Amino acid sequence: MTKTPHAKDARAASETALLDAAERLLVDVGHAGITTRRLAEAAGVNHGLVHYYFGSNENLLVRALERFTDRLIARQRELYASDEPFVEKWRTAMRFLVAEDVTYEKVWLELQALAWNDEGLRERLSGVNAEWRAVLAEAFAEPHRKLGLQIPLDALVSLVITFNLGVIVERLGGIETGHAELLDWIDGWLSS
Repeated sequence: MTKTPHAKDARAASETALLDAAERLLVDVGHAGITTRRLAEAAGVNHGLVHYYFGSNENLLVRALERFTDRLIARQRELYASDEPFVEKWRTAMRFLVAEDVTYEKVWLELQALAWNDEGLRERLSGVNAEWRAVLAEAFAEPHRKLGLQIPLDALVSLVITFNLGVIVERLGGIETGHAELLDWIDGWLSS
């Protein structure tokens, strides 16, 4: 028996509502504060649908991260594919990091913490990380060559990811000391 178009639409709407609720709750209460009932209530659906559609809360949370990541990676690829000079691309990416992507950063770190004790979740988050690394490797390949950097490209990508993570962790902890100065220094170096 095949599902009617109405049933497919209802399922898609419920799944979207649950994914949206998962994003909001990861930001508002963190993974430790999320229960199946809380997810369903925030989404406005029956709590049985969480496991029916996603198998587990954790799977729903990771799927929310993957969906969020897909949107941001598409944005980053578009940014780095533009004809702007690399320094302008860097400035835009840092604006995203410092001012615009705080919700994503909280979702990412909440799930990183959850994955420390869950090998399957770690593997899925590793896949998300690999997508980000691929975007950065592609984006930095030409500037890496033009600037004549001695650091291998993969090491540069790791350095940038680690730098971003450090900024994120400190900011989420209420620490911003030296961030503006560091970004200004990098900007000056890239501009020279």
